[in-house]
Amino acid sequence: MDINFNKNEDANKLLVSDLKTRFAKVRKGGGDKRIEKQHQQGKLTARERIDFLLDQGSKQIEIGAFAGDEMYKEHGGCPSGGVVVVIGYIKGRQCVVVANDATVKAGAWFPITGKKNLRAQEIAMENRLPIIYLVDSAGVYLPMQDEIFPDKEHFGRIFRNNARMSSMGITQIAAVMGSCVAGGAYLPIMSDEALIVDKTGSIFLAGSYLVKAAIGEVIDNETLGGATTHCEISGVTDYKSKDDKDALDTIRNIIDKIGMSEDAGFNRIKPTKPLKEVQDVYGILPKNRTEQYDMKEIIERLVDNSEYEEYKAEYGQTIITAYARIDGWAVGIVANQRKVVKTKKGEMQFGGVIYSDSADKATRFIANCNQKKIPLLFLQDVTGFMVGSKSEHGGIIKDGAKMVNAVSNSVVPKFTVIIGNSYGAGNYAMCGKAYDPRLIIAWPSAQLAVMGGAQAAKVLLQIETASLKKKGIEISKEKEEELFNSIKTKYDDQVSPYYAAARLWTDAVIDPVETRKWVSMGIEAANHAPITERYNPGVIQT
Repeated sequence: MDINFNKNEDANKLLVSDLKTRFAKVRKGGGDKRIEKQHQQGKLTARERIDFLLDQGSKQIEIGAFAGDEMYKEHGGCPSGGVVVVIGYIKGRQCVVVANDATVKAGAWFPITGKKNLRAQEIAMENRLPIIYLVDSAGVYLPMQDEIFPDKEHFGRIFRNNARMSSMGITQIAAVMGSCVAGGAYLPIMSDEALIVDKTGSIFLAGSYLVKAAIGEVIDNETLGGATTHCEISGVTDYKSKDDKDALDTIRNIIDKIGMSEDAGFNRIKPTKPLKEVQDVYGILPKNRTEQYDMKEIIERLVDNSEYEEYKAEYGQTIITAYARIDGWAVGIVANQRKVVKTKKGEMQFGGVIYSDSADKATRFIANCNQKKIPLLFLQDVTGFMVGSKSEHGGIIKDGAKMVNAVSNSVVPKFTVIIGNSYGAGNYAMCGKAYDPRLIIAWPSAQLAVMGGAQAAKVLLQIETASLKKKGIEISKEKEEELFNSIKTKYDDQVSPYYAAARLWTDAVIDPVETRKWVSMGIEAANHAPITERYNPGVIQT
C-alpha cells in the first residue's frame, strides 16, 4: 500500500460516509412527527411494511432512494419521491414492491412520483417479476397536476401498464392500506387481486366532501368506500384484512402459491468471492478524477475468483472486453480503461477515451455476447470519443455509430455501473439510461454530464466573455476568474451523482462494495424473462 492508495481510500470512504448520511435522511420520509402520526393511526410506515413483507434476512435492493432529492423545495420537498420501491424476496420469489409513503404529503403524487412508479413497472415488465403495490396515497398533488396528469409518461400510463402486465401474465397484487382516491382507485382494481385493511383503507372515485358538493348526498368515507363496503357490497376488493400485518401475511401466502415459469437460461455456477479484497477499490480509484488507474484492478475485485478471460487484449486497449462471472452468473464486461496505453504502432492513447479500434472491438464483443446469450455489464469511466483530424479522417463517427448500434439492438440484458466520468457520447455508447439497461447504478465518485465541469466552464466562460465584449465591456483577469468559478460551481452541482439520482437518470447511488449484489440480483431478475428476439445490429455504412 502506498501513500496514494491511502489518500484515495480516505477520499472514497468519505464519499461513502456522505452517501450513508444522505440515505439515513431520506429513510425518514416526512420526518419523525409524521412517522409517529402514522403509528398512532395503527399503520406501519412504507418501509416498515416492506420489511415485514420481505423474507427476513434476505437480500434486497432499493430503486430510486434519492428520487426527488433537493427538488420541489418550494412545495416542502419530496423525499424518495414519496414512494419506496424495492426488489426483494417473498417466500423465496423475487418481486418488485411499491409502497406509497404517506408521511410525505399524505403519499400524494408529484411528477417524480409518477416517474418512479413507471420505472418500477418497467422493471417488473422487462423481467416478468410479480409486483406488489402497497397503496396509501391522497392522489395527484394538485398544485403540480399539469406536470403529472395528461402526458404519455404521466399518471395515466400507470393504469395502461396495469393492463399490459395483466395481458403478459405478470402477477399484480395491491393492498389498500390507507387512502386510495380518484384516478388512483383504478390501480388496485386493475391488479389481479386486491386487499383492503379494515377501518384504515378506503377506495372511492370521490370522497364524502366532493360527493356532497357534486350530488348533495351526505355520507361518511367508511360507508362510502371502506373495507366492509368493498368486500361485502361492491365486490371491488377480494380480501378484508384486520390490520397492516394481516394484509402483508395474506400477500405472502398468495405469492407462495404462484407457479414457476420458463426462465431465460443464463449460465450460472456455484458462486465464489473475489480472491482480491473488494474494499481495495476505495484505494484504487483515484481521489482526483483526472488521474490514471488500471480498470483491470477494479474488475479483479468485482468478479468471482478475481478471474476473467480478456477478449482482444492487445487491440483497442482503451476499452476492456472480457468474460467473467459475478456471483456465479456469466457476464460479458465492457469497461473503459483509464490509464494511458501504447499501441503496437507505438502511438499513445489517452485513458477513458473511446478510439476507433476500441469502439470496433466493443462492437464485436457485444455481438458475441448476444450470440452466446451472456448478459452485458458496462463499467463506465469515459470522457467521450477521441476528437481531432486524425480521428475524424479515420472514421471515428462511423465506428462510434457501430458501437451505439450494437448497444441499442442488443437483446441480452444490459447492466451499467458508472464508476467515474460519464460524459457526452461516451455515456451513450457505454449504455447510459437512454439505452435500456435493466439496472443503472452509480458510485459516489460518478459524474454525469455532456462534459467535465472544468471543460464546460471554460466553454461557457468564452461565450460569456465574448458576449460582454460585444457590449463593449472589458473584464479583468480577476473578474474572469470569478466568473469561471461561479459557472463551474453551478455546473458541478449538476454533474453530481445525486443530481442524476434525484431525476432517476440512475436507479441508485451505491457503496462500491455493494456492486456484486446489485449485478447478481439484476441478472437473476432478468433470468425470469426468456429472450424472444434475435440480435440484429441493423445497417451501418461501412
